[in-house]
Amino acid sequence: MAKNTQNYKTGQIRIDNQKRILQAAVQEFAQFGFKGASMMSIAKRAELPRPNLHYYFANKLELYQHVLMDILELWNTAFDEVSVEDDPAEAIGNYIHAKVMYSKTNPLASKIFASEIIHGGPNLSNFLNQDYRLWLQEKTTIISQWSQQGKMDPVDPYHLIFMIWSSTQYYADFSVQIETIMEQRSLNDKQYEDVAATISHIILKGCGINH
Repeated sequence: MAKNTQNYKTGQIRIDNQKRILQAAVQEFAQFGFKGASMMSIAKRAELPRPNLHYYFANKLELYQHVLMDILELWNTAFDEVSVEDDPAEAIGNYIHAKVMYSKTNPLASKIFASEIIHGGPNLSNFLNQDYRLWLQEKTTIISQWSQQGKMDPVDPYHLIFMIWSSTQYYADFSVQIETIMEQRSLNDKQYEDVAATISHIILKGCGINH
């Protein structure tokens, strides 16, 4: 029993430390980018000795790539289980809503990803050319099948998804512009719900989907 308790405590410490490191890394990478960030600064933000970071992540690149993959996993989850049997109004609407809410709850993550892509995606090239390409092909095939079944107008599925990405992530990536124009420090919960509803209405109606 004592051994099991000790193992549990050790496991919980590991989970807590990894969480602290990843949260600190998100803040550091969002502020300084991959090149400007340092393991020492991340350790200070996490309030952990620097050697502790290297216990969990061998180097800055490994930590950065872990952060990037966490971001993509978070975004993709909302559209992972979609199938051709689903109602496109519900599936696309839910995806848009989830992506807008990620801009609300995880804005720094979105900015890190945007910065990586703007700089050519050097740390994501293999993933983008393999796993992510396959994931996207699966989703575009489903959208095309919805069109063939008459559930929506025949639109280019790639550009539809690109439009969803750009319109939803805008609220995180360009938050300063939005907040300045709207003269407020951040959007409130109702405003984010209005954002999701507006984007959904425009995109679904543009695709000829009744909702």
